[in-house]
Amino acid sequence: MQMALTLTDLTAPHDFERLVLAEDISVGLRAMICLHSTVLGPAAGGCRMWPYTDDAAAIHDVTRLARGMTYKNAMADLGLGGGKAVIIGDARTDKTPELMQAFGRAVQTLAGSYWTAEDVGISTTDMAHAAQETRFAVGLSGASGDPSPWTAEGVFRCLKVGARHVFGTDDLRERRVLVQGLGHVGLSLAEKLAAAGARLIVTDIHQATVQDAVGRLGAAVCAPETVFDQQMDIFVPCALGGVLTQQAAGLLTARLVCGAANNQLAGDPVAETMAAREITYMPDYVVNAGGIISVASEIHGRPDAWRLERLSAIADRVDQMLRRARDSGRLTSQVADEMVRAMLTGRRAA
Repeated sequence: MQMALTLTDLTAPHDFERLVLAEDISVGLRAMICLHSTVLGPAAGGCRMWPYTDDAAAIHDVTRLARGMTYKNAMADLGLGGGKAVIIGDARTDKTPELMQAFGRAVQTLAGSYWTAEDVGISTTDMAHAAQETRFAVGLSGASGDPSPWTAEGVFRCLKVGARHVFGTDDLRERRVLVQGLGHVGLSLAEKLAAAGARLIVTDIHQATVQDAVGRLGAAVCAPETVFDQQMDIFVPCALGGVLTQQAAGLLTARLVCGAANNQLAGDPVAETMAAREITYMPDYVVNAGGIISVASEIHGRPDAWRLERLSAIADRVDQMLRRARDSGRLTSQVADEMVRAMLTGRRAA
């Protein structure tokens, strides 16, 4: 069985360190593992499972995500580089313990240059199966655990910082907040927002989850295709990436965008469109670092206090980023990217 695993190095995009195709046809594994940068430490980033239409779509996603992890880990000061993995398949029907074990063997073959954890479509149980074959799988039950609550807590803290800059107060009572996507992170974040008194609007493709939010949190509901028709103060994207297109940015009524989804912008010009409409965009890789902070605590053997300190530090960096952007008239994404490049350049020089 183990002899069926093959790793093939693919041509990595410019400025990426490595792109690997991992296959084990005996268990249906076809995965891409991407290392964007190990300048600040071993690459770390979650593994997601998704039914990509083809390899090109999977490579497009894994490279964007891996680059985002480099920036996220740098801004969180975790001593880690950026990487990501994607498994091609439907997590609801194609995933098996054997497939995850084969993925674990692929990670082990990379000899510690990449640490993996949960992401979309992958649970702590799945990661435990992978960990049977590699010591470089984290986010395990009994260790740091599911990183989703930590991601939600980090986004919530950053959202309050953003609200203070945009509205003059971080009091969320009666703020109309639309949460798009009620996965582990989105639902946890919705719970925090409801507890803070926000007027919650939710949307998700899974109606059972939506109805749970209605019943427990008193949320209003909108259909996924009508998100950008809604009146809102804050938009919280927690589904997959690319939701902020030029069209969406032109329709958006929110004054603040702060969510957990990776790669929210369909393209860089979207940030300019939102800025021109006086919409403050909080770069996703900055605000959604709570999950990787939790994972990093397991990699480095740090306690909960370390995680909480890093979450507080992220909120402080967000405040600094927003002040720099306001004072210079530049985009928040430009300022955040500049902060990360300074960290990477300094380490390369050292």
